[in-house]
Amino acid sequence: MHPKEIPVSQFTYNLPEDRIAAFPLEERDASKLLVYKDGNISEDVYKNISNYIPENSLLVFNNTKVIQARLLFQKATGGVIEIFCLEPYEEAKEYNLVMGKKGSVKWKCMIGGASKWKPGTFLNRGNGGIEITAALADKLPDAYIVQFSWQPAGHSFAEMLSLFGDMPLPPYIKRKAEATDKERYQTIYAVHEGSVAAPTAGLHFTENVFASFDKKNISKAYVTLHVGAGTFKPVKSDVLLGHEMHSEWIDVAAATIELLISNAGNTIAVGTTSLRTIESLYWMGVKTILNNSISADELPITQWSVYEAPLVQTNYTVAEALQSLLQWMKKSRMQRLFTYTQILIAPGYQYKIAKAIVTNFHQPQSTLLLLVAAAVGNHWKEIYDYALQNNFRFLSYGDGSILFTE
Repeated sequence: MHPKEIPVSQFTYNLPEDRIAAFPLEERDASKLLVYKDGNISEDVYKNISNYIPENSLLVFNNTKVIQARLLFQKATGGVIEIFCLEPYEEAKEYNLVMGKKGSVKWKCMIGGASKWKPGTFLNRGNGGIEITAALADKLPDAYIVQFSWQPAGHSFAEMLSLFGDMPLPPYIKRKAEATDKERYQTIYAVHEGSVAAPTAGLHFTENVFASFDKKNISKAYVTLHVGAGTFKPVKSDVLLGHEMHSEWIDVAAATIELLISNAGNTIAVGTTSLRTIESLYWMGVKTILNNSISADELPITQWSVYEAPLVQTNYTVAEALQSLLQWMKKSRMQRLFTYTQILIAPGYQYKIAKAIVTNFHQPQSTLLLLVAAAVGNHWKEIYDYALQNNFRFLSYGDGSILFTE
């Protein structure tokens, strides 16, 4: 069956409201860990995760950093307009450049109360002699373009979000963000600002866990995928064909791709975002084999391309695909690959690089649950039943699992 034809109703389960974690545990690595390997399910806690990872493995982490993307402005009449920053609306999409911009910037946003915000009117907020202004610049079919400007203009947009923004907790966490969320809705290795949602599989890792990896010669590599709000977009169509997968920007160093080559067969993805990134790299490499003069604009992976000709007809090794990608980058004088992926990983997909995935428990009928099902087949039902029956906490602030692919 082509994934387009998959009935989404096959990937649902009953998730009681009280099983959704509203707050994180006091200790990150005290979260429960479900282990699935060779058809067997067991449980432990994250501080012992190294016991379940083979020696000499490579763990791939997403080092994106969540921005305080939710901005509240009070109108002169007393009403509140909420602006949720989704992604830059700039010619230069590289997030470090956009976040460092001074004086003015345009972002694609969602707006709560948009009908009460008349075009041509400005929203203002001030704090300690710094003032930020928001103006509606344009309307898109699914969002708005907002022009932000601020004084003094010497400050960066990253500073503006830090000063005026709130942490964008997921919609299923039904409470306001608190001061502690600024730390806890962020991995300890977060570096590059740009996500509007945390790569939540990484929230469980601590320096003590990292120290336990060193004892087993387990290596770490980092990629950057800036998580968009589309990660929470439910699949509302009867079959996958009716669902448009969200695109996300990735940033990967050539040195990281070399690590993936030297650790082929021993790579574990920490989180669905890391997984989507490294699997996309494989297919981008295949594209460069099929066309070594491919342009940067043709390199991104679209929603269905890995299931259709010509990609689905190929069978290159990880080393062949990634070496070709490195050669293409070298020819293009790139030390880092900055592009986007729309890859949809669903049952029928054969994992190319990842031999296991560390991940939290996901919403019913979500593309993230479909990704898990691609890894473990119909065993996802047993895994989720076990988690529900054994008091695991679900979703972003919940517990997690390490799942070895079938």
